[in-house]
Amino acid sequence: MAGSSFGKVFRITTWGESHGPAVGVVIDGCPAGFGLEEADIQVMLDRRKPGQGKYSTARAEEDRVRILSGVFEGKTTGTPISLMIENRDHRSADYSAIRDVYRPGHADYTYDEKYGIRDYRGGGRASGRETACRVAAGAVAEKLLKELGVTCKVRPVMIGGIPAEEEKTVRELLDAAVREGDSVGGTAECIISGVPAGLGEPVFDKADARLAAAVMSIGAVKGVEIGDGYAAAGSRGSENNDALRADEAGRISKLTNHSGGILGGITDGSDIIIRAAFKPTPSIAKTQESINSEHENVSLSITGRHDPVTVYRGMVVMEAMAALTILDMMLENMSAQAENVIRFYGNRK
Repeated sequence: MAGSSFGKVFRITTWGESHGPAVGVVIDGCPAGFGLEEADIQVMLDRRKPGQGKYSTARAEEDRVRILSGVFEGKTTGTPISLMIENRDHRSADYSAIRDVYRPGHADYTYDEKYGIRDYRGGGRASGRETACRVAAGAVAEKLLKELGVTCKVRPVMIGGIPAEEEKTVRELLDAAVREGDSVGGTAECIISGVPAGLGEPVFDKADARLAAAVMSIGAVKGVEIGDGYAAAGSRGSENNDALRADEAGRISKLTNHSGGILGGITDGSDIIIRAAFKPTPSIAKTQESINSEHENVSLSITGRHDPVTVYRGMVVMEAMAALTILDMMLENMSAQAENVIRFYGNRK
């Protein structure tokens, strides 16, 4: 299967299925001599893991990560880092009744059309379970980014059309969805601070294009905005342009940040702001119409353990993908100017 790798310099490849023995990720391109322990990764995995809270799936995976390679005596060796997370609480029997039925909103039909075979147990590679691998890799990227003064922070913005800070109303909405066997969508925002100016390429590898592709690769995400996003379409140039100013020391800043930290595909040094739209969880108990593998019309109600809303756990994956993208661009950008290469290798004389 193609398409399981991401990144250019800091490159990851995820592996495993939702109901297989384990899922994991191989990280290639991590610099040697960087301090890394399983506990560094576990902190971020714990934010994403299932079985937490009233509005999370009841699948009680511990999501304990194991470092299998690439780290010796607490430091990276420069060789591929292999991380594994065991699947301990999968219930494949929950899916036996729909093994030949295409679930609405899932990749069942498209997988069969593409490969002629699919793992019906929880969606296989198309399952949200795969995102645990991204978060594990993202934790490694974030730790290195913090050493470089870069931070990523995410927050929910809207839940089912309701501002996330209106917690009481949001709880009522989610409780109603659970009672009705339904789910809701929402939006999340990621703010990346401390990113230097100059990352990204001006044509096809724009910083915003790479970030959008990274976040859009999350299965539940159906839309991405940078800065003002769609709101820019309703504004004027005089409103949308960010005025540039220089202080007495010659440091450049912007009076506003409508661009979301990226101009002409290249970072400008201000906060990068990304928002993502997460669709409602497609696995719902409400009766739905679909077809089976024989192309016969059927009705189905999906049982099993599923989140009624994807935003809260999904935004951790969004943060991970943003971190992976920024670190990859920073490592790639080290050779963009000759003086940087000369400065590094000139010290060898």
